[in-house]
Amino acid sequence: MAASDVKLLGGWASPFVIRPRIALNLKNIDYEFLEEPLGTKSELLLKSNPVYKKIPVMIHNDKPICESLIIVQYIDEAFTSGPSILPSDPYDRSVARFWGAYIDDKWFSSLLATLKAKTEEEKKTAIEGVSTGIELLEEAFEKISKGKDFFGGDTVGYIDIALGANLAWVRVVEKLNGVELLDETKTPNLYAWSEKFCSVPAVKDLIPETDKLLEFAKTLIAKWSAAPQ
Repeated sequence: MAASDVKLLGGWASPFVIRPRIALNLKNIDYEFLEEPLGTKSELLLKSNPVYKKIPVMIHNDKPICESLIIVQYIDEAFTSGPSILPSDPYDRSVARFWGAYIDDKWFSSLLATLKAKTEEEKKTAIEGVSTGIELLEEAFEKISKGKDFFGGDTVGYIDIALGANLAWVRVVEKLNGVELLDETKTPNLYAWSEKFCSVPAVKDLIPETDKLLEFAKTLIAKWSAAPQ
């Protein structure tokens, strides 16, 4: 498929943008990536996502699709090339969607809170929330992967994309706070999974370099700290 048929509006650092980029790579779909610089909203973005006015937005044949995991599901259904991203079994598919929702609604909120915390107590609570979530995801991985490399089994699947797109931000939070969130001793399965996930050809060039992302994070933290209460 020609890149002109698929456009993706996003930013290099956003885990929500990394998700559909991984999915498109897995499906071997050429696409045009349109970078939305931090703090700006292009006319195309506002036109394509007038409700939320945020990235990512994928435009396929002039039709916009919004919200990262909805885009991933669309890619899986619209393009038959490459491996399936969601399981074929209805129950397994519901489990994958459950954990995708948990990652976004619960776990990521704690990860973001570590960066936005105004006090040490707030930061401590947020880090505990991230750690608790990782422990839950460690247990989930054992059940869902059935002893294979990924949540999706032999290949990267929906939960892998949902969680894995955040790995660079996990490393940034670890560096900023001097903690180990993905611990080889406490969460050996997720630790090994993270190494394998980041080495997948469809993934490895999309995960931001930690030091570069750390500098970007410091810019965001300064911006949030300066914002009125």
